[in-house]
Amino acid sequence: MPALSPEIWSAIRLTVQLAALTTLILIIFGTPIAWWLARSPRWYKEVVGTLVALPLVLPPTVLGFYLLLALGPDGPGGLLAQSWGARTLAFTFEGLVIGSVIYSLPFVVQPIRNAFEAMGDRPLEVAATLRASPARAFWTVALPLARPGLLTGAVLGFAHTVGEFGVVLMIGGNIPGETKVLSVAIYDFVETLRWREANILAFGMVVFAFLVILSVTLLDRRLRRRAK
Repeated sequence: MPALSPEIWSAIRLTVQLAALTTLILIIFGTPIAWWLARSPRWYKEVVGTLVALPLVLPPTVLGFYLLLALGPDGPGGLLAQSWGARTLAFTFEGLVIGSVIYSLPFVVQPIRNAFEAMGDRPLEVAATLRASPARAFWTVALPLARPGLLTGAVLGFAHTVGEFGVVLMIGGNIPGETKVLSVAIYDFVETLRWREANILAFGMVVFAFLVILSVTLLDRRLRRRAK
């Protein structure tokens, strides 16, 4: 196997950091959103659910454009960046994290929501008869039962972040060591006719995608068995 250049290792390291941090944030904040969407009787929950799912159908360039405006010097991101002396969150690693969280949100929330819905009411009713508080029932009953959905959401969120291109290019550009992730690096290598490097990264992404699909399929099968 040919040795990987420092440029490729930098893109791999940055991509893994971005995907890991994005997945962690999405699990922390996406789980309560999924729980509310699965359990709330409010009529407007599907409006919220539609907003969460919007990145599934929006062209990445459209989402990236509005994120660029929001993270730029004249948007909320610019005002936030001024608190530590910067002008903008666009074209920064922090901006990539924000964009990735928004873009990958439905890929994490939806599997967790499905797991909570498949669980049904019976386990929580039993917990209530044992005088478990709603919070305790959530932590000790709902979360363990929804574990396959959480794992599926984490895998999909991580994989989707790794494969991002349109959004990260729009809000991050192509800055080595800062915003040049794997998908952007492949594009850059092709543009500069560096076919060897592009082929190495592209083949690695194909193997990664295969493993992700296989993992999600096995986790989904487990979830369906537990729901019966």
